[in-house]
Formats: sequence, C-alpha cells, structure tokens
Amino acid sequence: MLFEGAILLGVATLFVLIFRRLGLGAVLGYLIAGALVGPHGFGLVGGAESKLAIAEIGIAFLLFLVGLELHPRRLWQLRRAIFGLGMAQVAITGLILTGLIFLTQGFSLAAAIALGLPLALSSTAQVLPGLKSSGRINSPFGEKAFSILLFQDLAIVPLITIVAALSRAPADPSAPPGGTLALYTVGAIIGLVLAGRFILNPLLKLIGRYGERELFVVVGLLAVLASAALMHSLHLSTALGAFVAGVMLADSPYRHEIEADVEPFRLILLGLFFLAVGMVLDINVVLADPLRVVGLAAALVVVKLTVLTLLVRIYGKSWKTALGLGLLLSQGGEFGFLLFTQAQQALLIAPEAASLFSAVVTLSMISTPFLMLFARNLEFAPDRDRPAMDGPEEAPRGSALVIGYGRFGQTVAQMLHAVDCSVTLIDKKPSQIERSGRFDTKVYYGDGLRLDLLRRAGADEAKLIIYCIDDAAFDAATLKPVVEAFPHAKVLARVFDRRQLIAIDGAGTSGAVREVFESSVALGLMALEQLDIDPREIADVETALRQLDATRLAAQMDEGNLSAGMDHRFKPGGGRESASVLEKLRQRRQAAKTAHHGEEAEQAADPAPSAG
Repeated sequence: MLFEGAILLGVATLFVLIFRRLGLGAVLGYLIAGALVGPHGFGLVGGAESKLAIAEIGIAFLLFLVGLELHPRRLWQLRRAIFGLGMAQVAITGLILTGLIFLTQGFSLAAAIALGLPLALSSTAQVLPGLKSSGRINSPFGEKAFSILLFQDLAIVPLITIVAALSRAPADPSAPPGGTLALYTVGAIIGLVLAGRFILNPLLKLIGRYGERELFVVVGLLAVLASAALMHSLHLSTALGAFVAGVMLADSPYRHEIEADVEPFRLILLGLFFLAVGMVLDINVVLADPLRVVGLAAALVVVKLTVLTLLVRIYGKSWKTALGLGLLLSQGGEFGFLLFTQAQQALLIAPEAASLFSAVVTLSMISTPFLMLFARNLEFAPDRDRPAMDGPEEAPRGSALVIGYGRFGQTVAQMLHAVDCSVTLIDKKPSQIERSGRFDTKVYYGDGLRLDLLRRAGADEAKLIIYCIDDAAFDAATLKPVVEAFPHAKVLARVFDRRQLIAIDGAGTSGAVREVFESSVALGLMALEQLDIDPREIADVETALRQLDATRLAAQMDEGNLSAGMDHRFKPGGGRESASVLEKLRQRRQAAKTAHHGEEAEQAADPAPSAG
C-alpha cells in the first residue's frame, strides 16, 4: 500500500503540474496519470475498483462543502431550477441516448435503458470544484449548473430502482424495493436535518467554548462520514447525505472553521478519485475498436451539449449562458460507473459492455477541459441573466478605475471618494455586484484585465488604474499590456505576498501593496504599543523593518531566489545588518533631538526685540 501510494502521488504530481502548465486543468492530469500507472497501462498499481470505492468519499466531501455555502432558504429558491431544468435534462437526455444505443449498437431495450439513462448524468466531481475555485458557484450561471447536478444526484435513487426492476438476476433479499427506497430518502433527509439542528450545532458551540481546534476537524469528518454511512446503509446516494449535512450547518457561526478543516481531505480524496477513474479505463477495449469508443464518446458529448443548450435557452437564458452550461455539463458522470456495475450484476449487460461504456464516460470526462477552452471567452452571466449588471461602457468617465470590489477594493474606493475623486468600479463576480447593489453602490460587470473592456470603461482618460483583485495568477505578463496600453494612467496593484510582488516585477506598475506585509506591520505596531515601548522606538523599528525588507526584496528580485537577503531581517539574538540600520536611526533621531535643543537654547539667549 505504501509503495503504491508513493507511485500514485508521484505520478499525479508530475502530470498535474504538466497539465496545469498547459492550461488544461488538474482533472485531466489525474486521469492520464491513473491510466498510465493502472492495471491496463504499465501495471504499476492495482486494485482500481477498490480505490475507486474509497475515493468516492471525496465526492461526499465535495457536496458537503457545497452544502455549507447554501443556506436552506437559498436552496428553496432554486427549487424550480432543480426540479424543472434538472429533471428535464435527465429525462430527455436519457431517453435520447437510450434510443441511440438501442438503434445503433444492437443491445436489447432493457440493456439500452440501463446504459442510456446513466449516461445522462454529468460529473459533479469535475464541474463543482472548477465553479467553486473560480467564484462562480454563487453566480446565476453557477446556480443553474449546481441545480442540474443536484437533481442528477437525486436521480440516483430512481435510476437504481429502474435497473432493479429490469433485472434478470435473482432478487437480492437485502435490497429494498423502489417504494421503500423513496421513503428511506425522505426519512433520511428529515433525520439529517434534525441531527444537524439538535446535535451538531450544540456540539459545535460546546467545542467553540473550550477552544479545541482539532475537534472542529473531528466534527467535520464526523458530519461527512456519518451522513454518508447512513445513506450507504439505506442503499442511497452518499453524496446526497453529505450535501444535506452541509446545508444544515450553512447558518452555523462555525461553518468557516469546518470548511477550512475539511477542505484538505476533499482535495486529496478527489484527486484519488480521478486517479482511480483513469485506472479503471481499459485501454484494451479502446484499442480493440478505437473508432467505436471515440464515436460513442463524441456522440455522448454532442447529445448532452445540444439538449442542455436548447433546454437552458427555453428556460429563458441567453445563448451564451446556454452554450456555456452545455459545454460544462457535456461529459459523462462518475455515478455511471456505479450504475454500469449494477446493470452487469443484474445480468442486463455483459462485462465487455460495462468496460466499453466506462471507457466512453472516461473519454468524455477527458474532453471537458478542451471543450472549456472554447468557452473561456464566453460571459457565463450575460445581461439577460443579470439585468442590473451593466457593462463598463455604461459608466460615466472617472479619474480612477478600481478593478475588484471586494473588501480590499471597497476600502480603497472609500478613500478616493473622500477626496471627491470620480471612481468607476469594475468586478467580474455577479454575486459581488448584486451584493453591492443592495448597498446602493453601482459596480460594473467585466474582466478588468481585458484591454478592450478597459478602453470602454474610459482607461484612456483615467489617471489611475487600481487592481484590487485576489488572483494568484496575477503576474507581469498580465499587467504589462495594461501599462503599455495606457501610459498616461498610473497602475497600482494589490498583491498577496512577496512571491506575487516578485511575479509582477518588470510590469512597469507605479506601485504595489503587499496585503500580508502591511496588515502584519499594523498588528506588530499594535503589539509594541501594548508592551509600552516608547513611541519613538516603535517608529524606529517600523522604519528599520521597511528598509530591511526593501533591501531583502531587491536581492530576491535580482537573484530570483526567495532565500536571498536572509540577513536583512530582525531575528532572535539580533543581526549585524538589522542592528546597524536600527542604530543609525537611533543616532539620527538623537542628533535631531540635540540640534533641536541647541536651536531652543540660541533663541533663549537672543535679546528681546525693542518695541520701536
């Protein structure tokens, strides 16, 4: 196990880095890595099915974290999209795919149903992390995608029931009938709601009172695993149970602590899930009839893309939103593997057919990053979806453009308003724009890194372009075109730390502020005040710290190495450079003080001027 774990993590790290560098995303890297090291590749790691079963817990963690961001009231507001758009997508797509398989692949009608309906499901594990990391999970576009995916998770119960009803195998005495499953589903959801309200929330308050940080990790894992175990014991969707548990904690004051503690487990398990999916891909099935496999995967993507685009358009959204959702959800889903296995156990399909359509689903999942490249320039929440979200061309011309109106940008904008500077506010997160509108603040929609949008916003006439965005990919290659396109405007930037400050070196900006550095300096000064240090000594320490940091930063930029200039800092026991800078400041202050006293003595010695 240790040997296989080291191989999986090593190969996954290599391929994820490569595919991230190519702009194709981490998921494709995991899938390719799993296919190469799995039993159908080089055979370095075995037991793909058992690893897949364990890794499916990662999907439960993912749905739990999504549930933490959805208050029950907001979930109720999405009911029309969940049970309207979601149900229509699953039913129509499933029937079309069933018909195509029955007419073209030579399967019986029962087998075609057992294969076609699972193909209507999309990959929750592939779609939701992307929406969450890009901040679009709470946007109108993200809500539509999430609603469809949530109904697909709910649809697992009726799909299992259909497969069981069509089964040719002897009945499993331990498996409950379909009607009982439906009752189990309602009862389990009610039970999880009550447990969250009367057990988990009081437990979290008790832990918060004692300040036991590690117990938040324990309770977070308990919530996910217990809810998933309950659903699994009832033959229901484990992901659905974890999602309900997350929703019940969405209004808890401790949800941020739980989210931060559970997130690392979600990342690791989802990575393992995609590795396992790649491992179960039977390369021999693909190589035996590559045209058939590729053709079926292409047909799956085209059917789902077409149906979703038309449904979302009929639902009243724009063509751009409809096409974006179609591209995002055009792949097969991870629950297809589960349903294919059940269809095989029900004697509806042969093992070869299960391997064939598992390969089709995997290939469709591999295609998703490439399809999203075509959708990258689409605005997934256009004017029709957000009537209050005007583009920056509607804005009056201002002296300053503030890009990013989060907590950081709001403070910067307030200071500009204080001196009557006209400001145009731009943000690309619909949820942030809508939230700002409730506070009577007009924020315009758009990507402030695009030159054409900046021109429409009046950057040619602006004196300042201030980037207040929180983006890890913000670097010199991003900023330099802006600086060159608008030479009359001073470009200022917010960066997170010295790594990002080094990354934008050479862009030609007029200034940048390190968020971590400035906030830590402010807290450090507060700490010195609480120690009753002389205010003049505090001022010397701040000045010396900034001089040392500037010297160290210059050395790091010159050498391209964060280890450079390590002596230019305060550390236990002191240091030659830091002590020298601080001593010079003290001497300069003492000299200024002596000179000031000398001037006062001279003024006292001068005779008073005569009245005449």
